Amino acid sequence: MSRVFIPPVCLPMLAFIVAQVLGGKMKIVEEPNTFGLNNHLLVQGSRLQARVAPSPVAGPRHLHHLAGTCFHFTESTYKYDFCPFHNVTQHEQSYRWNAYSGILGIWQEWEIENNTFTAMWMREGDACGKKKRQTKVLFTCGNSSRLARVSEPETCVYFLSFETPLVCHVHALLVYPALSEKLQKEWDEIEQARYEELITEQGYKKMLRDVFEEAGFLKRATPPPKKEQQTSSDKHLNLDQCTKDFEKQRAEIERLRSLLSHHNISYEADTGRPTVPLATVQDQHLRGDTGLLGNP
Repeated sequence: MSRVFIPPVCLPMLAFIVAQVLGGKMKIVEEPNTFGLNNHLLVQGSRLQARVAPSPVAGPRHLHHLAGTCFHFTESTYKYDFCPFHNVTQHEQSYRWNAYSGILGIWQEWEIENNTFTAMWMREGDACGKKKRQTKVLFTCGNSSRLARVSEPETCVYFLSFETPLVCHVHALLVYPALSEKLQKEWDEIEQARYEELITEQGYKKMLRDVFEEAGFLKRATPPPKKEQQTSSDKHLNLDQCTKDFEKQRAEIERLRSLLSHHNISYEADTGRPTVPLATVQDQHLRGDTGLLGNP
């Protein structure tokens, strides 16, 4: 069977003729997504976009140098990237055109129990129905720093197990040594007040949380209120109000003095200052207060 040679320059025209004859429509298929993140084939708008900025680096000082590094773990068709003090991401390793890549959480705060950093919380991840994805990272002792396990105990809540020799020491995750001297002193005073039963258990926990928030270990539930700058208009209104209040108080003092004088009660200051002259009946009448003095 002989083959028909078709010059390359004729191929576009041939494809057009075939499409017209068959009455079909030509479909353009997008380039497959090769694992999503940092794929040069993706447009900038489709790359992972964080909702919020990560919190500042905080916690045990010997863990601070983990900032700026990332650790990877692959399970089934998913690859997980854990970047301490930054975020956790998940990437579907598939050549499907819509392979999933998403943020499972952004560094927010530590979980603290019994004077111990028990976990690192990554929150404010991609939307998952009506809530946002979040990840709890547990630190365990290991021969090398690596992401060991990933699980999803409930929908859109992930648990990561991170092994590192940095936490093998018995005191590696204690909270008190990570505090400044000032905050350590505050904690000591709180403990003393609790021992002397000067504060309730609820008050003790709240004051301790304030210490951890100031240290940056916990994220503040509500940002401190901003002081509003007083405008020149407000200052003017306050000055006018102050002047009016002063005039009212001075008038009241004069009225009381006149009342004492009307009943022949002498008035002398007991502060050692010169006696202030009493208001005359005529002065009081001119002020319009005829209820006490009667008609002239």
